[in-house]
This record gives sequence, structure tokens and C-alpha cells, in this order.
Amino acid sequence: MPAMPVKLAIEGGSPIRSTLLPYGHQSVSEEDIAAVNEVLRSDWLTTGKKVGEFEHAFASVTGAKEAVVVNSGTAALHCAYYAAGIRPGDEVIVPAMTFSATVNAAVCLGAKPVFCDCEPDTLLIDAEKIEKLITNKTKAVVAVDYAGQSCDYDALRKITSEYGLMLMADSCHALGGNYKGRKVGSLADLNTFSFHPVKPITTGEGGMITTDSEEMARQMRQFRNHNITSDHRERQEQGSWAYEMSEPGMNYRLTDFQCALGMSQLNRLDEWTKRRQEIAQKYDWAFSSLKAIAPLKAKSDISHAYHLYVIRINPEYLHADREKIFQSLRAENIGANVHYIPVHLLKFYRERFSAREGLCPAAELAFRNIITLPLFSSMSDSDAEDVIEAVKKVHDRYLISKEVRIPSCV
Repeated sequence: MPAMPVKLAIEGGSPIRSTLLPYGHQSVSEEDIAAVNEVLRSDWLTTGKKVGEFEHAFASVTGAKEAVVVNSGTAALHCAYYAAGIRPGDEVIVPAMTFSATVNAAVCLGAKPVFCDCEPDTLLIDAEKIEKLITNKTKAVVAVDYAGQSCDYDALRKITSEYGLMLMADSCHALGGNYKGRKVGSLADLNTFSFHPVKPITTGEGGMITTDSEEMARQMRQFRNHNITSDHRERQEQGSWAYEMSEPGMNYRLTDFQCALGMSQLNRLDEWTKRRQEIAQKYDWAFSSLKAIAPLKAKSDISHAYHLYVIRINPEYLHADREKIFQSLRAENIGANVHYIPVHLLKFYRERFSAREGLCPAAELAFRNIITLPLFSSMSDSDAEDVIEAVKKVHDRYLISKEVRIPSCV
């Protein structure tokens, strides 16, 4: 007699875990706390020496000549677009599969976003579709290293060089990774990062821009400080009160104690990247036998940082759609998430820029079928096994009971 299927938690069965495992989580050590406390006891809580020290350390880790720290990943994007010369009337080519901040920051400077579809198997911007979107108003192409995997920067650089465009990277997912042996943070003209608690390292909130251009770094440091010509510490050291401003900027400064936290966290970046990669390999192996679930493709010429681990479901072979799978995993106390709603489908972009469904079909299809699973550096092997067990439990419960073959692109 065949074994009875295990009852899902959403159906009244026992969940895999007793408490929720989030999709991402920070790791803060006693050394981190001590580094913050040291600054809190000092004279300078902001615009102090820790800011420059963190920037120098980050530039060294990423292989860039300059690094400019700010108070969020969104601020990093805004500063980068400003330094790139993005102004009202310019067009910026952006991938549809990204968080809204990638696009919002350009729109705040008056630019028009032009949405590019993604590769169906990686969800990275599809370089082959970019040239058709370029006009005489195009100023920049933005690559998003979705989930922690680098885009095809050789192909992107060829296009931007030919047309005289800025190549920008939203690398908020990819710190610690590399592309063909070149470090993330040194691949585009301007590279942006986030230090939100779920990102590879954290400062609570924070961000960074890397570049090889001293002039763009100078512009961004000024822009983060209201676009005035000096900050408080510089004026104190000069014994002066005077400053000037040629156009408005923002207050995007990061505090010294947050920079101290970031420097301390940076010491463990390699260790944490390796751990995320180990967990991703466990998932890859465990899910390779599942008929209706598969991870996104990882390219062989990159080192994937695995900020996110994203699976695609094929509802054709399941008695459930993505939403049912999502809710079932959450009921098992697996903190599944979805990254992202394609930006062009959000109300603002549909109404303001006439974006519409069907504009980026690969991104739209993927959105209907993707789920993000928990993956962060402080996860234990037991945590990873819980995720695997829950995914298999949900998959097997909803799998149509007949031999099926999943297309390789799923």
C-alpha cells in the first residue's frame, strides 16, 4: 500500500520548523560592537576619520581607485547618477528585473527610464536587447547583478564604448563576487552597493559607490554633503566657517560609528561569501532531482556572491501556482520571499512613462514563477536542511503524479 503523503502545515500538519527562518539576516559579532563603541566614545560621530578609513578599505577590497560612502544603497544610486551627469530629459536604460530604487534614483534627477528585458535563465539584463533601445537621448546603461551574479560586462562595455555611454552597475547583491577574475566593484564606470542588514555586509543602513574617476568621486562626496564645498570637520581643521554651493545636493552622509561597523564587517567578507556559496551548493544538489523546481542558471565564468537564492517553479506540473507554493513554504516557517515585481509594472511607471504588460516578457514570466529561499552567512547546516526538507515536502505534495520532463530553461 503506498505511503500517505505528508500533510502540509498549511493544511493543518506540523511545520518543518517551530520558528520562522528569514530569507536574509545580519551577523553582528562582539568585535563589531566593540568597534562601534570605540567611535561612540570618541569626539567625532560623523564626518570624522572613520569615513575615509572605510572608503579606503572598501576600495582596496573591490579593486577600485575610489570609494564614496553614503547612508543607503538608494543614496549611492542617486549620487552615482548625479556624477554620471544624468539630468532632465536624459534616458537611462535599466533592467526590468530589479528593485524600484535602481530606477527611482534616476527619475529623481529628471531622467526617463527605458526598460530592458532580462535573460530568461539568469534574470540579468539581456545585452542583446540593449542596442535597439538606444536613442540620441540615452546617457547610461545600468547593469543589475541580480541575486549576486555579475552581468556580462564584456558585452555591456562593448556597447557603451561604441555609443559613448556611461556603464553603471547596481551591485548591491554582488559584493564578494567576481566576473572572469575581476572583482565586483571594478567592472563599471560607477558601481553601487547597499549595506542594509540583509546584504553581504551591513552598517544598519548605508551604501557605497566605487569608481576609478577621482573627479566623479569628488562630485559625489560634495553631493552627499548638500553639495557644499566643505564639511564640518574640514572647516574646523581649517579654522574657518566659510563654504560655497553651486547647486543643491543632499545629506547622504554616513556616521563614523556606522563606518566602523562596516570596516569590522568587511574583515569577514571572504568567509561569509564562501559560506553563502556552500549553502547554495547544498541547495543545487538537493533540488537537482525535483521535477518542477529548479534554481536560476549560474554562469561558469563568474563567482556568484549569492545574496539571494532564487528558484523557478513550473506550475504546469504542479497542482499549485507560485502563490500557493509561497504560502505553503511560509506555513512551514520558511521565510520565502519574491524578488522582484518587474519595475515597469508598478503603478507609477505605468502611469508616468506608459509602461505596460508585455514590454519585458521574460521578466514578466519569471516574476510569476520565482521564489527566494533563505540564504545568509550565519545559517547553520540544520537551517539549510530545514529549507531543503520544506521545499521537497511542498513540491511532492503538489506534484502531478505522472512522468514529466521540465524544460531546461525553467
